[in-house]
Amino acid sequence: MKFDLEERTTKFGEDVIEFLGGVGESAITKPLISQVVRSATSIGANYAEADDSPTKKDFRYRISVCRRESRETMYWFRMLAKAAPNLAEKARPHWKEAKELNLIFSKIWRSCGVS
Repeated sequence: MKFDLEERTTKFGEDVIEFLGGVGESAITKPLISQVVRSATSIGANYAEADDSPTKKDFRYRISVCRRESRETMYWFRMLAKAAPNLAEKARPHWKEAKELNLIFSKIWRSCGVS
């Protein structure tokens, strides 16, 4: 099985958009939905930027952004689950994928130190 991080991050963004499309909006959930969409889709966008980085330093910076955005996505999913407890179980697989992506980007970031 081929490991394609660009495809995985893109699919993650798409899956999150699809999931959030079914979430009812309220005064509380509306800003949370917006935050989740921004952070979840930013992961793939920044990975695409990293993949085209001209220097190792720029690559590492972009990977650090992916790392932060995946961590932020985990946070926003937690807040969304608190705001809409009926969605908690359906949101869990997305939270887990954000966690896995965070671990992957953390490993990449640590292994490409800039001297």
